[in-house]
Amino acid sequence: MTESPSPFEEIAEAQAAASPLTRIGEAKWILVTAFCVAGYAVIAFDVPVVSAAAGLAALTAVAAVVPRRSASRRVKLKTQREIRRMWPGTGMKVTVDALPTPCFVADGRGITRYVNAQAQAIYSGVKPGDPLSFSLRAPSLLEAFDRVCSTGGTERISWIEKVPTETWFEAHIAPIYMPGTGAQERMQSRPDFILVVIQDLTENRRLERMRTDFVANASHELRTPLASLTGFIETIQGPARNDPEAQDRFLAIMLEQAGRMRRLIDDILSLSRIELKAHVQPASVVDLTEIVRHTRDALTPLAVDLDVEIRIHAPETPVRVKGDRDELIQVIENLIENALKYGSAGKYVDVSLEEQNDTDDAPCWVLSVRDYGEGISPEHLPRLTERFYRIDVESSRALKGTGLGLAIVKHILTRHRARLDIESEPGKGATFKVKLPALEDTDQPIESKSTNTPL
Repeated sequence: MTESPSPFEEIAEAQAAASPLTRIGEAKWILVTAFCVAGYAVIAFDVPVVSAAAGLAALTAVAAVVPRRSASRRVKLKTQREIRRMWPGTGMKVTVDALPTPCFVADGRGITRYVNAQAQAIYSGVKPGDPLSFSLRAPSLLEAFDRVCSTGGTERISWIEKVPTETWFEAHIAPIYMPGTGAQERMQSRPDFILVVIQDLTENRRLERMRTDFVANASHELRTPLASLTGFIETIQGPARNDPEAQDRFLAIMLEQAGRMRRLIDDILSLSRIELKAHVQPASVVDLTEIVRHTRDALTPLAVDLDVEIRIHAPETPVRVKGDRDELIQVIENLIENALKYGSAGKYVDVSLEEQNDTDDAPCWVLSVRDYGEGISPEHLPRLTERFYRIDVESSRALKGTGLGLAIVKHILTRHRARLDIESEPGKGATFKVKLPALEDTDQPIESKSTNTPL
């Protein structure tokens, strides 16, 4: 950023420029009047010339030493004005504090003069008096700041930061002039202040990318079974028209592909319904122990088919939490079903329920679903809840997976103000932990069992 003299330096220079000759020049009309009066006194009243000359000399000396009141007042007003230009007023501070995004107010030299609470929370260590570049290190932002200082226009820029994670930002930079600054003065001088407003666009960009990927993946997932159905129908109508054995085989495959499409559409609709009410936290009270045992009973036939035993470790007394019963059944069913399918080599799936304290010491109930299968490599763990993300596409499709199960789990838990943690090591199985806030009010009645079909 370009440097310029500080306001106090300019004022000091202005005061220094007020030399005795300058002061005499400012008082010239007073001295002229005094000279005329002295001449009149000498002529009309016979005042000695020496006395008149001495009086004029004394008056001139006083004018050279003592600054005029008007000049002193101008310097004082200029000083006060420059101080107001250096530090924002209360009205400006209140306005900036009311904005929900990080805001910086800097002067024309790039020195930070005020920072709102949002900016202080995000950019730790920033304080008024420091150069703006100490807090905001994006080169494009600093270049835009210089352009606003030079031209007095507004700028809107965006940039990406790669470290520690990929984040997108947008900044609005606008000049601020003190009241009473004329148009000519605005063109010839720097703005009194520069307002920098920063918005974090990371979440919006990620959602946009997620929606784009979702449409592309959904189209791809539907295209494959549709192509299979079309091919088999054409075969049955053509070469296999009179081959009952081939028709039976093809019809069985067509039924399987139609089932795959139905599951995919059901999961997409389920995810859409959950997203519509993601901001509304459930108000009902449910018994988490009963839900776990109910889900275990529902999945017992699948466990028998896979030769896996589901072991429950839960309190005998009701575990009360706020939640939607059908949605929580869907969460637990998804987690246990995944453990059965992908961890069947371990022969056991342990489901435990215990009370713990969360990271902020708030009480919570932790539901753990652990399998003893092959485990998951560390590079896959952060992406498991992404839509259509699969570790092994072929095995997932063979096990009738749609790639949306854990995405649905994540959205349901977000609605319940809960969290999903995943722990796994290759060869040691995987543990999925659901942390649900414990219910503080134990007097609320437990919702009766629902007969609705889970989402």
